[in-house]
Order: sequence, then structure tokens, then C-alpha cells
Amino acid sequence: MNLTRRQLEAFLKLVDLGSFTLAAEALGVSQPTLSRTIQTIEEVVGASLFERDSRHIVLSPTGLGVCPIARRLLHEMDNAALELARVVRGQHGRLTVAALPSVAGVLLPPVIARFHMSHPDVDVFIDDGLSASVLSCVADGRADAGITVRPPPERRFRYRQVLTDRFCVLHRAGDPPAGEGTVGWPIFTTRPFIAMSPESSVRPMTDAAFLTAGLSVAPLYECGHLATGGGLVAAGLGLTALPELAIAALGNPSLAATRLEGPVLDRSIGVVTRAGRQPPAFLEAFLGVLQAEAGDILARFRTG
Repeated sequence: MNLTRRQLEAFLKLVDLGSFTLAAEALGVSQPTLSRTIQTIEEVVGASLFERDSRHIVLSPTGLGVCPIARRLLHEMDNAALELARVVRGQHGRLTVAALPSVAGVLLPPVIARFHMSHPDVDVFIDDGLSASVLSCVADGRADAGITVRPPPERRFRYRQVLTDRFCVLHRAGDPPAGEGTVGWPIFTTRPFIAMSPESSVRPMTDAAFLTAGLSVAPLYECGHLATGGGLVAAGLGLTALPELAIAALGNPSLAATRLEGPVLDRSIGVVTRAGRQPPAFLEAFLGVLQAEAGDILARFRTG
């Protein structure tokens, strides 16, 4: 059965007022127009909805059964219209964000919590993975935005920097690799080096740092996951170089970090979107919260 909103309103108005004359006036239509509307509804339903005499109209048995269903349908239509309006205004919908694991674990939880306070009807979904996976999600439309390292220049992507993530040497707490404050990259020539896999966003940067410093460092261990690298360091098997967000994601009290210099190595973390794609109306609000929170989160890590 295919009944329109106008037909449902006409039927219920006639039920409530019990008079074709009064219902037609309330609806702003002529009485013959209302009569034709009711006749059309009865043809769709396949039964009479009213029992008529010279003075009154009352619901037929079929009409009694149809009435609560019609009220429910009209209510659902009203709710759907409100939901559509909220989507258009950016107050309701779904936001999918692809992100590096360190970003997903450290930055996004407090950002989502704050965003949810102003946009309670927006569902946020996180797809965490390595940088190539993040870019793939954005490129094929599975994610509305990605949060990752700066990608190579490419027309299909737009990139907006959010923060700078400084590299540190990760070591066991109470076992500083060299004094206090900062340490140079040559430390990895005197202690075993634990490298991240070549597919990670970290490995190309540490390789470039060694090249800049004129060092030849062969990894003793190589791993694909942050937790594995942290576990190897905690077991005293060597040191590794990681950005601050990655170290914060480990959350291991048995580990500590000392900033690296000579060269100072930073990675740019930002938002990647697909050029030419219309973003959800609430994406800008989410990114505004991300921008506001990111600096404070890293500052808390550095002072903690």
C-alpha cells in the first residue's frame, strides 16, 4: 500500500473531527476534494473505513484497525523529516575516520568525547591502520578523512597539518641511554637498534635520519607493531626510535623516552581528505575539536 502524507493527514483529521465539513475546513480543501481523498484511500486499502448516516460518520471495523497504524506512520514520517533536517544541518549522521594506530589510540578518544558533547547524534567510526591503509580508505571513500603523516604530493588528496610529532629514543625507565635531556642518533651505534617494519610510517624516517647523520645502523630486531617494539625494549634487548604519539600509545610505565637530536626529526601529522568529494557537514566541527585538542594532548605527554 502506498499512502501519502497528505492522505494520512486527511484520514486522521476526519477521524478526529467526525465531520467532512469541519475536516475540509481544517485542511484547507473543499469537501468534494476531501471525499475523493478518502475514497482513494479506501480503494488502496480495499475496504470502507467509515460507516456513514445522514448526520454522523464513525469508523468501520477496518477503519478502527487502520487508525492507530496511520497515526504511527505519520509520526514516523515526522521523525524522518526531523532526522533529514538534522543531517542537512550537520547535526546527525555518520563520520568514518581512518587513522594511524598511535593517533587512534592517543588523539581520537578525547577528541571524540568532546565532539560528542556538541554532536550527540553523530556516530564516529574509527578505521586504524598503517599510513598506506589510511590513504587507501580515503581514496576509495571508505573514510571521510584520514589522520596520518603527510602524504606525497598528489592531486587526489588534500592535506592539512594538525601537529608536529617529535622523535625520541625509547629506553627502559631508569636506564637513560646518555645523560639527560636529549641524545644523538649515534646512540644506536652503541646499543642494539630495534626497527619498525619498512611498511610503517616510522621506518622511512629513521632510515633518512641515519643517512643525514652519516650513520650505518643495522637493526638487530625488526617488528611490525608498536607493542612488539615496546616489549623488546622493556626486555632490555635494545633501543628504538619512535615519535611521541607512538610512545604515548604504548602506555608502558617501565619505558621512558628521551628526545633525539642531530638531526632533530619531526613528523607532520595531519588530516587527509579526497579532493572533489563533498565532506559531511559536521566534518569541519570534528576537525576543529581535533586541532584544539591535539596540542594539549601532546603537552600532557611531555610533562607527564
